[in-house]
Amino acid sequence: MIKKIIIITLLLLSNNTFAATEKTPIISGYMFEHKSTLLKQNRRYMLSLPERYYSNNRHYPTLYVIDGDFQFQHTSALVTNLSRMGKIPPMIVIGVANQGQQDYIYHTTWAADDNPEYGGAPLFNRYLEQELMPLIKQNYRTNSQQALAGYSLGGLFTTYAMMQTNSPFNAFIAMSPSAWFDGESLTKKLPAYISTLKTTPSTLFLSVANEEGMGVRKLVEALKEKNKANNEWNWQFNTYPEETHFSTAMPALYDALTFLAPNYYVDPQEMMKLENYHQVLDVFEKKKASWAGFRIEWLQAYQLAKYMFWSKQSADIDDFLKEVSRRFPESHTEVSIQLAKGFNIKKQPKRAQQLLLAIEKTSANNPLWHRQMSLSYAGLENKAKEQAHQSKALSLAKKHQLPTWLVWELQ
Repeated sequence: MIKKIIIITLLLLSNNTFAATEKTPIISGYMFEHKSTLLKQNRRYMLSLPERYYSNNRHYPTLYVIDGDFQFQHTSALVTNLSRMGKIPPMIVIGVANQGQQDYIYHTTWAADDNPEYGGAPLFNRYLEQELMPLIKQNYRTNSQQALAGYSLGGLFTTYAMMQTNSPFNAFIAMSPSAWFDGESLTKKLPAYISTLKTTPSTLFLSVANEEGMGVRKLVEALKEKNKANNEWNWQFNTYPEETHFSTAMPALYDALTFLAPNYYVDPQEMMKLENYHQVLDVFEKKKASWAGFRIEWLQAYQLAKYMFWSKQSADIDDFLKEVSRRFPESHTEVSIQLAKGFNIKKQPKRAQQLLLAIEKTSANNPLWHRQMSLSYAGLENKAKEQAHQSKALSLAKKHQLPTWLVWELQ
């Protein structure tokens, strides 16, 4: 009995040791440090890239988040989840670090009350525009859609940035902004700025939790009063009576991101209510007018392919792909791969290969393309080419740093 206990104990210890040595980190982002000439010190920023960033050449929207040490991790995780589920487009998330409480208070406020703790917002905004944003653009594939988000004093700074002439940001998310600051002067400053504009103001999301004295509701009423005649301004105000100042950032951020990309995802059941794929693409086309724009992302492409089979329009797929190529040229490859996947599932490998070979020139480095080619060759009982394409799919997945869930899909 004693021998059995010893053996079991040794086995348990060996299993625990094995588990400890086999740990694999799950990395959602990185922190960088660079020299700021304007701020005369080294500054930090965090960065998270879309899950399939390295497997394509597309340019992405960017979301800059003030107070990155506090806000970056849950923001980048939320963006990853929402884009994976098709609710928003993939984005590059940049956490703008503040370096301690005094640094945070100083750089998010304008001068007020002759208090030396305040007043750094103009300089910090120049740092973002002239140093950090050019650095990100130089090293990563960004597009013109650039949003700035902040909470509390970070939200105050977000409204300050919005009021600057020729701001490179074109969407602003101010969650429970500290509108109480400087005797609630923001209640006058922001509406006055809006009234001077000769163009439609930038997209704005404002929110407040169950908190007194923030000054946000007064700000919103002033904005409504000043903007009565401008129905084109895309802005929204949300309240969170069940949340406190400290718990509101996550639900507010969720709503803000979906506000930037309203109804981005269309379910196949909704597509089935339309007459044909032309009408479905018409719906997609209209979504381009939102701040986030629109393209047929991987999940939407997968569901769109299912719709084409469910609605018995598979005989029209060649014409359908021509229409996709005309309206959404950047999504043509993605949609073709998902349709080929459908034909592989339906045991029609030759038809799958027809679609895949038509996009071969743009897909040589696409692991999903090689996966479907492998499956088509499996259906045609060509073992050598099946294995060659499968091996290529897995090697590209590693090279492109695809997330583990997608790597398992490829297997």
